[in-house]
Amino acid sequence: MIEATPNIILHAADVHKNFGGLRALSDIDLQIEEGKTHAIIGPNGAGKSTLLNVIIGRIPPSSGAVVFDGTVLTGKAPHEINQLGISRVFQTPEIFPDLPVLHNVMAPAFARRDGAFRVNLLRSIDSERQIRQEAEDILDDIGLHGRRGDHAGSLSRGDKRRLELAMCLIQRPRLLLLDEPTAGMSRHDTNTTIELLRKIKSSGMTKVIIEHDMHVVFSLADRISVLAQGRIIASGLPQEIKEDPRVQQAYLGGSVQ
Repeated sequence: MIEATPNIILHAADVHKNFGGLRALSDIDLQIEEGKTHAIIGPNGAGKSTLLNVIIGRIPPSSGAVVFDGTVLTGKAPHEINQLGISRVFQTPEIFPDLPVLHNVMAPAFARRDGAFRVNLLRSIDSERQIRQEAEDILDDIGLHGRRGDHAGSLSRGDKRRLELAMCLIQRPRLLLLDEPTAGMSRHDTNTTIELLRKIKSSGMTKVIIEHDMHVVFSLADRISVLAQGRIIASGLPQEIKEDPRVQQAYLGGSVQ
């Protein structure tokens, strides 16, 4: 049995994942400290998104276990893991394109309260005003309040990513997993997102970020782990990672800027 460690909110312990003869993850031992921002970097195909999918229950590990605040996640359904307090922003935004932006943000709040696909209509009517206000406040924070009535499918890719972030934030997760949260954004929007994520950090929310933009990584991360060929080859403070020759060779072709 894997026991919870003080200050460690998530522990992926000896996780392996095989797809047929392909080993996507090997010997993963990842510990995420509560209240911190932990970045995972590495080249394309390193296994980063696979690791997040194992954590949220989208794919089972071949061996090993994932523990969240003392609860073993392995074997649980994605919606059960979500209701324990883990939300994820995906690499490709997962939204409701035919619904207004505001309703996209409100829907996960009902799911958080009532459970997967079980919305109590009477309670929904009674509390709709509160949830609507919370959704509008979050849209204001991320800069989409002016488009709250637009169909989500009409948004740009960058705005869809911000919308998905809002859909996660309204669930008030203890752990937020972000898979390339600024992909497709302009530098201005990227910097706005960085400031929003800093604000979230000040609230105590734990974050795991997969990101290729080193400006984002070094602006936000308290700690960085580096994946290469399905293995963690280095883990440490940002400056340590920046100076690690293994990281420079495996990922950044000589230097981290």
